[in-house]
Amino acid sequence: MTGKTVFCGAHIATMDGTGAPYGMIADGAVAVDAGRITWVGATDALPADFADWPREDLAGRLITPGLIDAHTHVVFGGNRAVEFEMRLNGASYEEIARAGGGILSTVNGTRAASEDELLEGALPRVDALLAEGVGCIEVKSGYGLDRDTELRMLRAARRIAEARPIRVKTSFLGAHAVPPDYKDRADAYIDEVCIPALRAARAEGLVDAVDGFCEGIAFAPAQIARVFDVAQELDLPVKLHAEQLSNLGGAKLAASYGALSADHIEYLDEDGVRAMADAGTVAVILPGAFYTLRETQVPPIDLLRQHKVPMALATDCNPGSSPLTSLLLTMNMACTLFRMTPEEALAGVTREAARALGLTDTGTIAPRQRADLAIWDVEHPAELSYRMGFNPLHKRIFGGTE
Repeated sequence: MTGKTVFCGAHIATMDGTGAPYGMIADGAVAVDAGRITWVGATDALPADFADWPREDLAGRLITPGLIDAHTHVVFGGNRAVEFEMRLNGASYEEIARAGGGILSTVNGTRAASEDELLEGALPRVDALLAEGVGCIEVKSGYGLDRDTELRMLRAARRIAEARPIRVKTSFLGAHAVPPDYKDRADAYIDEVCIPALRAARAEGLVDAVDGFCEGIAFAPAQIARVFDVAQELDLPVKLHAEQLSNLGGAKLAASYGALSADHIEYLDEDGVRAMADAGTVAVILPGAFYTLRETQVPPIDLLRQHKVPMALATDCNPGSSPLTSLLLTMNMACTLFRMTPEEALAGVTREAARALGLTDTGTIAPRQRADLAIWDVEHPAELSYRMGFNPLHKRIFGGTE
C-alpha cells in the first residue's frame, strides 16, 4: 500500500492530548497521502475530496500512532546472562558494577565487534520492536568508552534505518561509565576521551542528542555538566540517566540545560520534579530495569502528575539491567508496577515518547503528521496494556507504507 489511501471503519486513538480519553474517534477514518496524514475524523464526515481515494475497511480495529521506543541501548556486543544469575544469587547491581561487571563487562564485547557485527546483533532486537508496531527508536552509544568504538556504535545505529523500515535517533552516551584504564580518573576520562569523541561524532553527523549517567557508580553532576556544556556549544540537545540508584540532583541539572528528558528517576524528589516541569523536560519511565534489578523504589508518578511533567515509557533495551525488547510488555509493567493508567502508558509510547526525542511530526494522529500508524486487532486501547505476552498487531504502517 502506497500513495493515497483512506483507512475507514476503525476506532482511532489519536493521542492528541485533548478532548476524549485517548483522543478517541469511534468509527473513524484516516486519509494518508505521500507518507503524511491529510485528514482524520468520523467516517461519516469524510469530505467529498476523498470520495474517489482507495479505501481499506478495518472492520472495527483500533488505529494508534506508530509506537516509539525513546530509550534503548540495542547496539552492543556480547550478553550478560551470567550477571543475571549472579544477581539472583544475591549480588547487587552496584556490587557487580564495582567488581568490573555491569556496563564494563559489555565494553570488551563491544570493542571486539566490527560495525557489521554490531549491526547484525542489533537487528533481531529491532525486529522484535517492529513486530509490535514500533516506528521509531532511540539508540545510544556508551559501550565503547573510547573514541573509535563509540563512533563505530553510532555508525551501526545509523545503519539500522538503512536495513529496516524504522526511524532512528541517536544519542552519544560517552559519559556512561569510567573504563578500567581510567579507574579513579573520571575527570581525565571526560577530558581526554568523552569530549573529544563527542566532537568527532558531531563532526561526522552521527549524533542527535547527548546523554550521560549521573550516579555514584558513574559520573558526578559537575562532570556531566562539562559534557553538557560542550553539547550546548555543538548545538545538541541533552538528556540524562538520573536518580536511578540515588538522588544526586541529576534531573535538576538536566533541566537547567533544558534537557529533552530525564530517565529512570526512581529517586527523584519534588525539587527535581519542579525543575523538570519548569523546563519542559520529559520523564522517561523505565520499568524494565526496575523489574530486572528487583528494585523497590518506584518513580514518583503522583508527583509527576501533580506538576504536569510529561511521562514517556521505553524498554531501556540493554544487555544487563533491562534485556527487554517488548514495548507492549513495558506498558503492562508501567501500569502494574507503577500504577500508571493505560492511557498514560499509550501516551508514553506515542505522544510523550516523541516529545522526549524532540520530534514534532509523529506520536499523534493528526493532519500533516507522518503516516506512522499501528493497526491492532483490539477494540479498546486499554487492551494494549492489559495483556502480557500477546501481540495483537494487525498491520504496521511506516511513512504511509506497509
